[in-house]
Amino acid sequence: MSESSAAAVASAAEAAADVAAGGWRRATGIAGVAIGVVAAGAAAGVAIERLTVGRGMRAKARLALDSTGPYGALRGMPGQAYADDGTELYYEIDEVEPEGGTAPRRRRLFGRKAPAPVTVVFCHGYCLSQDSWHFQRAALRGVVRSVYWDQRSHGRSGRGVAQVRDGAAVTIEELGRDLRAVIDATVPEGPIVLVGHSMGGMTVMALADEFPELIRERVVGVALVGTSSGRLGEVNFGLPVAGVNAVRRILPGVLRALGQRAELVEKGRRATADLFAGIIKRYSFAARDVDPAVARFAERMIESTPIDVVAEYYPAFDDHDKTAALAHFRDIPVLVLAGVRDLVTPSEHSEAIAGELPDAELVLVPDAGHLVMLEHPEQVTDRLADLLVRVGAVPTAATVSGCDSAPS
Repeated sequence: MSESSAAAVASAAEAAADVAAGGWRRATGIAGVAIGVVAAGAAAGVAIERLTVGRGMRAKARLALDSTGPYGALRGMPGQAYADDGTELYYEIDEVEPEGGTAPRRRRLFGRKAPAPVTVVFCHGYCLSQDSWHFQRAALRGVVRSVYWDQRSHGRSGRGVAQVRDGAAVTIEELGRDLRAVIDATVPEGPIVLVGHSMGGMTVMALADEFPELIRERVVGVALVGTSSGRLGEVNFGLPVAGVNAVRRILPGVLRALGQRAELVEKGRRATADLFAGIIKRYSFAARDVDPAVARFAERMIESTPIDVVAEYYPAFDDHDKTAALAHFRDIPVLVLAGVRDLVTPSEHSEAIAGELPDAELVLVPDAGHLVMLEHPEQVTDRLADLLVRVGAVPTAATVSGCDSAPS
């Protein structure tokens, strides 16, 4: 076990012991680090000097980026769907711009004919929100009808009723039913393209598993980005296996205990903001030259997920196995895309999905991490646009030369 992984295991164990003994205030500082690790989907591996070098300057930089960064500012027509347990699920709809509208650049991306009546439904990942699709939304805005929604207890959606009322952990199957509720509210008829990143891709698989008739009758295309159909318990996050296994044994109990003292833990989390930012960058992006505003945008989304929500979701990933459900996608166009250097859902998991879907297009993006749609938006948008062309959502092949990382 490396020194860094041994330290991570020791810290997590120390936090667990302090929690058990009621030493909440001492455990909070350690927990703040552990929470950042879990929220980013990883276990360790960030430079400690971030804690001591230029802390004030970095705090000012974060404030400046928050006040000027354009990311996540796109909004559509809002609405609410309701899950089977009553949870309020927030969504926004971007409608197709009528012919003669005010976006000739975007219309040139796809040609001048009116798009087919297809709706694209975007599903985001763990500890993110609908805003994680910012660049794709900017490129497709006004061109194709699109739905963006926040998973339960994320973004603008309400806290999961079953979780608050019954203390139940979230399941991937529950998320599939949530997606069905959103579809019923936003796309009651007509063809659908489903797009899911990470946990959002798992949500799409769960929908197919429980509602195969919906896939068969109405879904005309699927894009699975940086996701997995199962065996997530084998992911080592780029760390020695022994260290990861040790953390896994104690982490569920630590999270449950910390979730019961969320207010205190959040203070510790804020106190370790520098380390938290470093962890997010390591496990979200692979390239060295990521726009600082984009990195801060990802950090804001992840850090806004409360610790009790992190704890509610965590067990679902080890239990997730939807390989058999992939069979429901075999007769429709499928895009499978992943970053080659994704440490959270490694690209081998996308290759395994493509192995179950021989006709799927498999795209592996070099020098890309888990948040590939933010890190290399032009490549993700280009392949997604091609999928939309294939299913008839747009009339001509797309070019995304104007849809890079610049503000939109």
